Amino acid sequence: MPVEIIARQSVVDVLEHRLRDDILGGTHAPGELLPPERDLAAGYGVTRTTLKHALSRLEQAGLLSTRHGIGTRVRDFLRLGGADLLPMLAARDRGWLTEIFEVRRHIGTLIARRAAERRTDRQARRLRDLLDEVAAAADGDAAQLAEAEVHRELARATGNRVYLLLTNTLFNAYLPVRAALRAPFEDPAAAAARLAPVVAAVADGRAARAGTAAEAYLAETERLMLGALQAGRDD
Repeated sequence: MPVEIIARQSVVDVLEHRLRDDILGGTHAPGELLPPERDLAAGYGVTRTTLKHALSRLEQAGLLSTRHGIGTRVRDFLRLGGADLLPMLAARDRGWLTEIFEVRRHIGTLIARRAAERRTDRQARRLRDLLDEVAAAADGDAAQLAEAEVHRELARATGNRVYLLLTNTLFNAYLPVRAALRAPFEDPAAAAARLAPVVAAVADGRAARAGTAAEAYLAETERLMLGALQAGRDD
């Protein structure tokens, strides 16, 4: 029994990915009705039950909408979708990462300024402790994850929960390809040294300096990450 359940689930996973790629790749265009379920299932070589599960997931992800008596239509995700689509878009087309990092740079700079204006003494101490965790990380992967916690604490220090949710959204957006973006963190001590001016400016309550330091830090880590990604493509 357990083996059969796992097998059925894997078929749904594979079909979901295929349908998602066909939608994002334009095989099923925005606004277009999908073929009837019987025909669509036959075309993908699956049962209608498997198809229904996959379509349900894609509807929850915001790529499809279903109306009883009409059928399932591909949504115009660029017009109607939300940031929750970014992980699947970035996983399929890494060109999205350039745009994600541009937003990360602008939002991160603003967050650092607000954090410097509003942080509590406890949050200032917490930021310094988290920076130490980056420096003491065992490897690049651990340093990358520790650095993410610094940014979450910066967002938390603004006192605005929307900034924290935006920070989480941006991290989630490139989580599927995180391993390919580890270049700035392979030397944890160097990673911490790059981040230190941001933490120091926020802890000292210097908003203008925090914004400048954050913009420089985010631009440099972006350059390193995208450079490593391009090198990986060239190999």
